[in-house]
Amino acid sequence: MIVPSIDIIRGRTVQLVGGRDQVLDAGDPVPWLEKFSVAGEVAVVDLDGARREGSNRELIAELCRRAPIRVGGGIRDLESARWWLDAGATRIVIGTAADAALLRQLPRERVIVALDAEDGEVVIDGWRTRTGRTIEDRLAELRDLAGGFLVTFVEREGRLGGTDLDRAARIVAAAGSTRVTVAGGVTTAEEIAALDRLGADAQVGMALYTGRLSLGDAISAPLVSDRADGLVPTVVADERGTALGLAWSSRDSIAKAVELGRGVYQSRTRGLWIKGEQSGDTQELLRIDLDCDRDALRFTVRQRGAGFCHLKTTTCWGVAPPLAQLERTLRDRAAFPEPGSYTNRLLSNASLLRDKLVEEAGELADAVTAREVTGEAADLMYFALTRMAATGVTIADVERELARRALRVSRRSGDRKVADAGVAR
Repeated sequence: MIVPSIDIIRGRTVQLVGGRDQVLDAGDPVPWLEKFSVAGEVAVVDLDGARREGSNRELIAELCRRAPIRVGGGIRDLESARWWLDAGATRIVIGTAADAALLRQLPRERVIVALDAEDGEVVIDGWRTRTGRTIEDRLAELRDLAGGFLVTFVEREGRLGGTDLDRAARIVAAAGSTRVTVAGGVTTAEEIAALDRLGADAQVGMALYTGRLSLGDAISAPLVSDRADGLVPTVVADERGTALGLAWSSRDSIAKAVELGRGVYQSRTRGLWIKGEQSGDTQELLRIDLDCDRDALRFTVRQRGAGFCHLKTTTCWGVAPPLAQLERTLRDRAAFPEPGSYTNRLLSNASLLRDKLVEEAGELADAVTAREVTGEAADLMYFALTRMAATGVTIADVERELARRALRVSRRSGDRKVADAGVAR
């Protein structure tokens, strides 16, 4: 699997050769994150932090709110590690400071240890200080404490000369069951596929920025198919994970989907199929995931128009689940008011909507039986969804915020808020 990389110096996306010489300035990291996140988790590296020459904390914290990212560079103590975990980094990458004492205080599954090597020797402090130790030495020490390893072949970094697959195989074997990500020189889809077969991911930067490797080809590289035509079954799902239907993908259709940022599939009879090109029911492509066996895909899309099915239903199994159906109705009412409807009255009267939210929240809090709680919760959800529709907020937006909060490792007291006068609200 590919892990696209965004390296940042003074707020700008850069690429270095050998960790030293800057050869590329790709500008604002935000558009790159939007492009790369279709492949899944993105690696973001604060090179200023790694070199002790400043910090890009605020910028990278904003990136954490936009997409799943693993954050590295300058994380050297428990306080900074927990700060990034609380900020929403899916995982953190710790280099020089990675030792048993620190790692035991952190959730293992969310920590990747960075091991950078130049000609087989581990280097630290932004790749500028040699340690006299080998990668295998560090793997043996830390593999039971880390959730993953990022191994960078510094002498190959940024040179587009290919990676060292033989060395990668030895490292994967030495890491045991701990997943390895290899960086440094990865240039082709064939290398990504070879690393995946070894059980390793490929962190790629320069090849993507220079166009030597297309993101679509990188994503599809590990795929396998037992069909004569090479097609791969593709589950199409919305932002909340609801299956909309089943389609087929080829390497060409995946490349086109990534290029256009749309739902593009391979029809078994009609060739390349861009969803909505005729019907207008288009899809914005958000993410592509490969399954564990690399023989099936999931496209996560933002569906527009009547729905995914050619019968003009939300899914190929009929209408959407009730909550999603209600959200869609309220969104339509917000966009196209229906005179005389209660929803329209709420949408046009912010004070009334606020009063109903407070009222229904109180009734839910006072409900006793399961039936009462169910009914009052349904009432409150209707008014909450109406408030969301008025401001363009979706259930998927709320779910993403909940997921971000679930990543926090520091716990709050949860005490009730108190008004200025000292009275509980």
